[in-house]
Formats: sequence, structure tokens, C-alpha cells
Amino acid sequence: MGEPDNSDKVMVSMTLEEKTKPLVPAPLWCSCRLTLAFISFLGFVNLYALRVNLSVAMVCMLNHTALSLQHRSLLNTHTNSSLPAPGQATACDGDSLVVNGNGTSDAGNSKEGEFVWPREIQGLILGSFFWGYLVTQVPGGWLSARLGGKRVFGYFMCACAVVTLLMPVAARADYRLLLFLRFAAGVCQGVVWPAMQTVWAKWTPPLEAGKLQGFCYAGSQIGNVLTFPIAALLCEYGFDGGWASVFYVLGGCGLLWFAAWMLLVFDSPDQHPRISAQELEYIQASLRGRGGKSSTAVTIPWRSILTSKPVWAIVVTHTCANWGTYTFLTNIPTYLKEVLRFDIKKSGLVSSLPYIGFWLVINISGHIFDMLQSRGSLTPTAARKIGNSMGLMLPAVLVLGVGFMDCHSALWGVVLLTVGVAMSGCQYGSGFIINPGDIAPRYAGIIFGISNTFATIPGFLAPTAIGYITSDQTQGQWQIVFFICAAIYVSGAIFYMVFGTAHLQGWACEELVTIIPEHSVPVPVPLPAPLETDSSPDKAKD
Repeated sequence: MGEPDNSDKVMVSMTLEEKTKPLVPAPLWCSCRLTLAFISFLGFVNLYALRVNLSVAMVCMLNHTALSLQHRSLLNTHTNSSLPAPGQATACDGDSLVVNGNGTSDAGNSKEGEFVWPREIQGLILGSFFWGYLVTQVPGGWLSARLGGKRVFGYFMCACAVVTLLMPVAARADYRLLLFLRFAAGVCQGVVWPAMQTVWAKWTPPLEAGKLQGFCYAGSQIGNVLTFPIAALLCEYGFDGGWASVFYVLGGCGLLWFAAWMLLVFDSPDQHPRISAQELEYIQASLRGRGGKSSTAVTIPWRSILTSKPVWAIVVTHTCANWGTYTFLTNIPTYLKEVLRFDIKKSGLVSSLPYIGFWLVINISGHIFDMLQSRGSLTPTAARKIGNSMGLMLPAVLVLGVGFMDCHSALWGVVLLTVGVAMSGCQYGSGFIINPGDIAPRYAGIIFGISNTFATIPGFLAPTAIGYITSDQTQGQWQIVFFICAAIYVSGAIFYMVFGTAHLQGWACEELVTIIPEHSVPVPVPLPAPLETDSSPDKAKD
């Protein structure tokens, strides 16, 4: 059959023989694509380990006794503060921080850190990562398309591991050097998600996309789960003061992963020297005719995308959701120590619980909402709005309750915190995370890239704001943090309820390929007429 004329019609490019030839799946176990999924899973574990390690290490890097005395001295100078005098307990018994008459800590066997950084500086250091992360979102995709996702992911993660190894030296020299290195780590990590998307586009058979990519990206949550307790144990029992070993051990793991990645992973199946002929044929046959190679020639309707209300619904709710995510990601260990009075060993273990719940809810909610849609109980739009609202409104309510918990009700505080963070997973199961594929499948990656760029902004604003708000480390100040978080959650949920949809947008239909039913003879299919007569997206069917 000759080459079809694609100027005014779309034609399925497979011959009748190829169409009727049965597709025989290659075994998944011991396959190269499963190896890719496993190595990339470990890559995302490392990615998040190198991202959140400072959140735990910061707790044991600081001299809390000196900071407490500094705050007391400052407040006594400017106010008639009624803070406890030396010799009085400053909080609950047990694991609380108790300052005696000599100004030393009696918090069990806890070690004091080396640094007396005010909360404002702590917030700047924690937030500097996301300034760098914001910079390389779009360039990461550009580099991956030209150099290959394998090299971009691998080289930048290697650089991030090296930067992490240098952090203890930088911290002891000047906090501004540590701030710069955290910024550099963010630059390195900003390319990872676009790079991995590029790799999977050439490796994932459509019928295995969920299991392979889902397993890969689950590494992000497992990275959180593992890093908190491991970093806490290193803080308590590690070498070079404890806290420094967090960076040395996790940075070293990053370098080991880099070696495995470069040895075992290839950009595409046909480049892999050890792939079986059966697996190579299966992947290539599965991806044949999907148009991935010609996607760069597609004209992108930037004006329609940037003026589309459903697109901005995704952007706004993503940004609001990430405010809560980054609030918890960078501040759970600090909150557990300062308000609920957990020592560093308990804090690290408890900090991982919300992310175990998060991982579970992502998988469970996805199955439930898919089942309800398949039964006709929910439309796609209803499923997206309900899932998104559950992922924002329930955490908003629960986080308000967390603000009223103290060391006397620490267990309930941990329960509310865990359930609140876990319920955010509904957004991944059926919310804004998968919505770009509903409204514009052809441009889903572009829409998510735009959304993730805006959604990174809370990564540096939230820790900085929290640092200023909680400068005195009181429960009342943490209540303000949680009230702000709840208000932002609710705002995002409302905006998405009003403007969000799962309907295919008119401006996304221009080059839509009609799928020919199986066993039928290939026929030309006229392109659908545009659904809008001008550039305004408001006239598109929604």
C-alpha cells in the first residue's frame, strides 16, 4: 500500500497483514523493560531521598537550646514575655525540650547540633531547592529530546549526588554556601520527570503502561517513606556529628545508582544489546502507528492552551495542592519536634507514616474511580471533580485539627497528620494529575509542564513563609501555618469545581487520529472540522 496523503486525511499506516497478525506479549519477568522499571524506581527513591534529606537533618543540625535561649533573650528585650525562666520546663515531660539553670538540654539523650540559624534562615535554606527546581522544568524536556532521557536523567542525578556530598562542608563554612548547593540540587532534579517521560515513551507497551510507569513513579513516595527514618537514625547514631552522615550516605547511594543506571538502561529497545528478539518485536509492534516520532512536527496551539479555563483549573489546583505538599514535605520533622515533642528517633519514623498512606490512597482511589466510571455510576468529569475535591477538602479539614494538637494529644496529632497527607493521594487517583490527558491528549505533556512550573513556586514560598511565621516556635504560630494551608486547599478545590472538566477541548481535536476497529481494512478518515471559528477557547465545546 502506498504512502497515505496526510494533508487532508489520516490513514492507519499498518498493512492488512500487520493488522491481523496476533500480537504476542513477551514475558514481563526478567525482561529488559522490567529492569528499566526497577532501576527507574530506585532512581525516584534516590530523587526524593536527596530532596527531603535536609528536612530531617535540619532538626539535628540545629542547637535548639541556644535557639531557645536566643528567642527568650530577644523577647525579653522587646516585650514583657512570660516565658518560663531558666530551670522551668518549657514543654511537656518525657521527650520535651527542658532547659535547666545552666542553659543545657535535658531532652533525654538527644544531641544538640552545631548551628544557631534563626527560623528565617532555615526557611531560606529549605526553600532554595525549589528555586533551582523551577528553572529546569522546560529545559529538561528540551535536553531529553535531543540528548536522550537516559543521559539527562543519569548525568543530572550524578551531579545532584555530588552536590549532596559537599553539603556538610558548605554548612560548616557558611550557610550561604549550603543555600547555593541546595539551589544547585534543585537545578539537577528539575530535569528528571521530563527525562523519564522521554524514556518511557519508547519503552512502554500501552497495555503495560500502568504497571510499569506506576511502579516507577511510586519510588517518589517510597523515597519519602525510607528517608525519614533512615536519616533520623543516622542523625542519632551516624558519624561526623550524625547529621553529616545523612548527606554522605544518601549522596553515596546516588552515585551507586548512577553506575547501575548507565550500565543497565538504554534510551530505546533497539539500542539495548541484551534484549531478546521476542521482547524487541513486542515493544515495537505495540508502539507501531502511535505517531510518537512525528510529534515534534505538530503545531502547538499556545494561545488556545494559555487561554483555556480547564487548563488554568489544572494549573491553579496543582499549585494550591503543592502548597500543602511542600508544607508537609519540608516541615513535618520540625513540627513533630517543636510542637508534639517527639525526639529525633520517633520523629523520623512517624514522619514516614503519611507517605505510606499517600502511596496506598493513590492506588486504591484510582481503582475505585475507574470501577465507578466503567459501571456508569460517574462521568469522567464527575470522577475528576470528586477525586480532586476529596484530595483537597479532606486534608484541609484534617490539617485544621492538627493545629490544635499539642504534646498532650500527640497521638491524635500524628493520626490527623497521617490521614490528611494520605488523602491527598485522591488527586493522583482521579484528579488534576491525570486531567491533561482528558482535555487534550495530544498536548497533555505540555499542559502538565506548564502546570508543574507554576506548582513549583510553593516549594520555595511555603518554607520561607513558614520560617518567618514560626520564628518563636509556638503552637499558635503553627496554627497560623495550618490555617493558611487549609484556606489554600479550599481555594484550589473550589476553582477546579467551577472551571475543571474532563471533556475534550475543541482546540485539541485538529489532528486527532480516528482508531480503526480491529480486523477492518484500512480506510482514509477525514479530519474532524474545527469546533471553534476563532481563537477563543470559550467557544469550544466544554
